[in-house]
Amino acid sequence: MNATSSHPSLLVELFVEELPPKALKKLGDAFAGVLRDQLVAQGLAGGASVLTAYASPRRLAAHLTNVAPRAADKAVSQKLMPVSVGLDAAGQPMPALAKKLAALGLDASAAAGLRRAPDGKAEALFHDSTVAGATLAEGLQKALAEAIAKLPIPKVMSYQLEARCELPGWSSVSFVRPAHGLVALHGTEVVPVSALGLEAGRDTHGHRFEAAVDPVVLRDADHYALQLEEEGAVIAGFEARRAEIARQLAAAAVAVGNGCEPIRDDALLDEVTALVERPKVLTCSFEQEFLGVPQECLILTMKANQKYFPLLDAQGRLTHRFLVVSNIRPDDASAVTGGNERVVRPRLADAKFFFDQDRKKSLESRLPLLDKVVYHNKLGTQGERVQRVVAIAKAIAAQLGDGALAAQAEQAARLAKTDLVTDMVGEFPELQGIMGRYYALNDGLPAAVADAIEDHYKPRFAGDELPRGTVGLAVALADKLETLAGMFGIGNLPTGDRDPFALRRHALGVVRMLIERDLPLELPALIDIALGAMGALATEPNARAQLLDFIQDRLAGSLREQGASAQEVDAVLGQRPPRLAEVPRLLAAVRAFARLPEAPALAAANKRIGNILKKSPEADAHVTEGLLREPAEQALYQAMQQVVPQADAQFAAGDYTASLQTLAALRAPVDAFFDGVMVNADEADLRLNRLGLLAALHRAMNRVALLERLAA
Repeated sequence: MNATSSHPSLLVELFVEELPPKALKKLGDAFAGVLRDQLVAQGLAGGASVLTAYASPRRLAAHLTNVAPRAADKAVSQKLMPVSVGLDAAGQPMPALAKKLAALGLDASAAAGLRRAPDGKAEALFHDSTVAGATLAEGLQKALAEAIAKLPIPKVMSYQLEARCELPGWSSVSFVRPAHGLVALHGTEVVPVSALGLEAGRDTHGHRFEAAVDPVVLRDADHYALQLEEEGAVIAGFEARRAEIARQLAAAAVAVGNGCEPIRDDALLDEVTALVERPKVLTCSFEQEFLGVPQECLILTMKANQKYFPLLDAQGRLTHRFLVVSNIRPDDASAVTGGNERVVRPRLADAKFFFDQDRKKSLESRLPLLDKVVYHNKLGTQGERVQRVVAIAKAIAAQLGDGALAAQAEQAARLAKTDLVTDMVGEFPELQGIMGRYYALNDGLPAAVADAIEDHYKPRFAGDELPRGTVGLAVALADKLETLAGMFGIGNLPTGDRDPFALRRHALGVVRMLIERDLPLELPALIDIALGAMGALATEPNARAQLLDFIQDRLAGSLREQGASAQEVDAVLGQRPPRLAEVPRLLAAVRAFARLPEAPALAAANKRIGNILKKSPEADAHVTEGLLREPAEQALYQAMQQVVPQADAQFAAGDYTASLQTLAALRAPVDAFFDGVMVNADEADLRLNRLGLLAALHRAMNRVALLERLAA
């Protein structure tokens, strides 16, 4: 297709029954994207063609500009066989060539027109021809079939066709939902294609109740969205509909006043956008007595069950007003608002009932119920798991604080899972931890314990906040480490994308808490505590090493995502620093060192020293000054006497950047040593002394990180 040519636009629409809302946007983008890609591949569209995807509850559509009615013809060259195989000495076709030509629909006389061309060391025969470009009808038929076949359909439906099929009422097709209409317009002309038992036309349908006309007869491809909105009362574009809903939500909140704002939830906004074709935001209310229930409960039931947008005041507190996105725009909306208010009232009443009932029993009294809840067939009940978490939390808290902290961590860990057996969490599992905090406060427990009960699930996802206090940190670490130790202890490791116990997320949570809260805890010791709590349940002999590697891998990935290079991360983590809280400072030191002009030479020298020492296991870091005979080794020794103590002191003080920068002064004597000293001297005492010098140097230079990993 000539990129400078201008052709009419193409519109394709599938009109269907209501599509699954959570999949709608993905379906619309995939349908339009595959159509475009297929038309481009066939030369019917090109770089100048602009794609617009449309997706509403009852339609998937694509608009593509500058689509040719026919693709350009293509020159095709087909290699047939070597000349020596196809032609005899007189240049006449032999049987093999005659057979090949016949397969192409040609007779032996076509041999004279074949092209000879070099093919490696020999000469081959080529048949040159021109293939006619596909017509739009042919190309679109193929593209449409491909787009339908490649739709990311969450669940396929099969239904029977009533017409235009071999056995009406019996022949069936499979699609995401039954399809009832197909539009294919190239400019003003219908493109004769078919799909799902439908023949393409120009008729579509607008809103079920508010369309001005039915059917909507499309004039041309370019006025699709405008005509649907004016005549069909449908905003066809997903993003346009989403933006209109967001605009109306904001305006309705302003009209309510008091600084109110609708709750921000992109997933809810996407889902509601996929449920309506002509959005109209209405303001509703419920009785203020329900505001005595924790707002998380009310917000969850309104969002999850009813797809409403709760209104929050300027302080972020739930109000008794909420917003509904209606699919109709009646002159008198009272029936719609009244209906939604009647529907939400029983939901809120249920939440209030659950809350009132749950508060009649203390969390402590619910502990025996956890013994009846199976956690894992190899790891026992939730009650047994709680005992392990308590043991780990007490040990962690003892390292972080005094006996009072350990006592609070023990209490929080013991009660952290009790809200799982409450009515509210039974109805709304998403509220686990949140309701535990409310019930703990109701029981008169300290705020630090109540906060820890809620926070022990944090961080729940990437970017989530960390526990508020030290008690919460201790219990959250214990909970995640118990899960990791338990699963690794029985050999239940993640494989590929499969991670049913979210072990990767738990490992990252441990990493984030240790680093971001600068906790003075050592990872190997924490793993030992967790595996110790598992006792005889941990049967996997390599669990400790595997779990340590697993957490280190998660840390490495996180550091790379934050901008560190693979070499820098490898240099720092190659030392397996036990305190992960030190890692950011170690990494900053390595990155600063890598920018020094001396860094490449020292990294390369370090790698060379490491290779020498690997071949000389008898070497230790002992040096006898009297055996240093060469000027270069004496100079290196003297430089180390000055530089290494200073670098060690800076390392001990935690100033890793200064420590590495101090060591950079050794570049010149190190270079001179390798230029002027034979390490593997014939005399054993000289050789061992020089190896000892290198071993001392290697140890000094690799305290912060394995600098050899920075070598190119």
